[in-house]
Amino acid sequence: MHSMTGCGAGRAARDGWEVTAEIRSVNHRFLDISMRLPRNISFLENTVRTVIGESIRRGHLDVYLTVRRTEASSICADADYDLAGTYMQMARKMAEMTGTENDMTVSRLMQMEGVVTVTEKELDQELVSAICCDAVSEAIAQLTEMRRREGINLQHDLQYHLTAAADLRLRILEVAPSVVTEYREKLENRLKAMISEGVEPQRLAQEVALMADRCAIDEELSRLDSHIRQMNTYLSASGEIGKKMDFLIQEMNREANTIGSKASDARIAQLVVDLKSEIEKLREQIQNVE
Repeated sequence: MHSMTGCGAGRAARDGWEVTAEIRSVNHRFLDISMRLPRNISFLENTVRTVIGESIRRGHLDVYLTVRRTEASSICADADYDLAGTYMQMARKMAEMTGTENDMTVSRLMQMEGVVTVTEKELDQELVSAICCDAVSEAIAQLTEMRRREGINLQHDLQYHLTAAADLRLRILEVAPSVVTEYREKLENRLKAMISEGVEPQRLAQEVALMADRCAIDEELSRLDSHIRQMNTYLSASGEIGKKMDFLIQEMNREANTIGSKASDARIAQLVVDLKSEIEKLREQIQNVE
């Protein structure tokens, strides 16, 4: 069992490039990947989604990437010598025409517009994509390990509340027969009163049917037991089990509601309240199961 909460970071560098990746994950019904990349590395988005999709099935993931050069020779400079010569000729001629000193130096010449052009080396997309895969894979490994550890704690907590729910079901099962007996005694007293008043047989049959329907919680308890057993099976399973467990929790809650409505008994009513409380705690925790 894995949780959907966790974080991981990875770094990879070679051939003058370095990529760092950070991934944070929270619960979500499906796999939802969110990343905002600078325009110059936007081509990495498909690569990141592919690598993540191979290992993660559910969760909202925020992905942060940085790409930088590590080599010193990442800047290229070029000079337009013809343009520089033109500037020098103009400077000499201007000095002759005005009778002033020609103070044009190489440093000032290099600052003239268009003489020196500085550019950054073109980004190697194929190489950076490969480095990105390594960095993201390392981040995913850390994220998966953290989700696994969180899953162990989650499993223990779920087991605790599931055991509590199973115990409450047994207590309801123990009380149920006495409820039937009490209903029967109440019905007999009611029938005696109605017989003394001369009630029709059809009315008596309706009362008996109503009593039987209100007391019959055996099927609900049986289905609840089946759901609890199946939940215990999922607790030790791996893979994407969160959605299945969430469906079972809905069914368990439905059975608890039916038991509470059919068995109009104060003791069962209190047990059902406690049972629904445990089911709600299970539901909250299951929202974070992958």
